[in-house]
Amino acid sequence: MTMSFRTNLQYLRSRRNMTQEQLAMLLGVSRQAISKWESEKAYPEMDKLLAICDLFGCTLDDLVLGDVSRPTTVEARSGAGDAAQTAAATNGIVPTGGMSTGGMSTGGAQMSDAPGRAASRTGTAPLVAPAQTLPKDITGYDAHRLRFSMMIASGVAAIIAGVGVASLFDSEHSIIGDSPLNDFLAFVCIGVGVIVGLALIIPGGMAHSDFRRRHPYVEDFYTEDDRSRETRMTAVGVVAGIAAILIGIAVSEYADTVLEIDAGWPIAVMLLLTAAAVFGFIYCGMRRGMLNIDGYNREGEQEKRRRAGDVPRSAQLSGALSGIIMLVATIVGLTLLFLVPGSRFWMSWVIGGLLCAVTGVVVGLFKDRFDK
Repeated sequence: MTMSFRTNLQYLRSRRNMTQEQLAMLLGVSRQAISKWESEKAYPEMDKLLAICDLFGCTLDDLVLGDVSRPTTVEARSGAGDAAQTAAATNGIVPTGGMSTGGMSTGGAQMSDAPGRAASRTGTAPLVAPAQTLPKDITGYDAHRLRFSMMIASGVAAIIAGVGVASLFDSEHSIIGDSPLNDFLAFVCIGVGVIVGLALIIPGGMAHSDFRRRHPYVEDFYTEDDRSRETRMTAVGVVAGIAAILIGIAVSEYADTVLEIDAGWPIAVMLLLTAAAVFGFIYCGMRRGMLNIDGYNREGEQEKRRRAGDVPRSAQLSGALSGIIMLVATIVGLTLLFLVPGSRFWMSWVIGGLLCAVTGVVVGLFKDRFDK
C-alpha cells in the first residue's frame, strides 16, 4: 500500500515531533509553504524534496511513491527509478513550468533540472531508510559552534596576552633595561593585543548573529556520547586552567618574595598563563554550552518576540543595567591605562563582568515583580 506525499510528510514530521514552522525554518521556506504541501495545494521543487530526504533519512521513491513508515528494500526499488520520476512528473510533484515562490510551486508537469541528483536517490543503489533515523546537522551548526567558540576564546586571550607581553617593558624591570622606548613598546603590545582580540571577537559575534538570523531553529542532533565527550573536555580545560593560574601566581610570589621583583617578567608570566587559562575556560565552556539546542531555540523565540516588541521588562532592565556597567568599566579601564601607568587597568572589565552577573541574578529573583 502506498501513501501520498502529504501523508508521508506528515508522518515524518510527527515522528520527530516537529511543527510545520520548525520544518519550514530547517528547509528555508515559509510555514505557509509546508501547509500547502500537506494540503496538496502546492508541491515542493526537487531541491526541497532532496532536502526532505536528507533531513529524514528516506529515499525519494518512498517519499513520493511509497510508504516512509515501511521503506522498500533495495531489490524492490532497483528498477523503480524511472517509474518514480515518471510518476512524480505526472502528479506534478516537481513542476517547473509554473511560478515558484517561497519553496512552493504550481503548474507544469516536468521534472526539475536536477535529474543527476534525483538519480542518486532513485537509481540502482538508493539508500535504505532505517526504522528510526537520527536527526542530521543540515544547517552546519556544529562547525559554527566550534568556529565561534574558537574566535571568542582566542580574542579574549589575545587581549590578556597583549597586556602580559607589555609587562615585559615595565619602566622599572624592563627586559631591555632603562630605555625611553619602554612606554612605547608597552603601548604597542597592548594595542596589538586589543586589535587582534577585537578582530576575532567582533567578526565572531557578527557571524553568530548572522547564523542565528538564517537559522532561528536547529533540530537537536547531538547524542549523549557527544555531550559526555564535551563534558570531559570541559573538565580537563577547567582543571588545566586553574593549574596554569596557580603556577602563574606561584611564579609571581616567588619573584616578589625571593628575587624582590614585583613587576616585569613575573607579571608577564602570570598574565600569559592566565590568558591560556581563560582561553581554555571560554573555549571549552562555549563548546559545551552550545550543545544546549533547546536553549538556542528558546533564544531564537525570544529574539523573534524582541523584534516584535514583546520583551519582558525584566529582560529590558537587565540588559540596560549590564550595558551601563560595562560602559563605566570601559571608561575606568581606559582612564587607568592612559593616566595611571603600571596600574592593573584590565581588572575594571573583570569587575564589570562580575557585576553584570550579579545584576542578572538580582533581576531574576524579582522577575515576576518586574514583569507584572
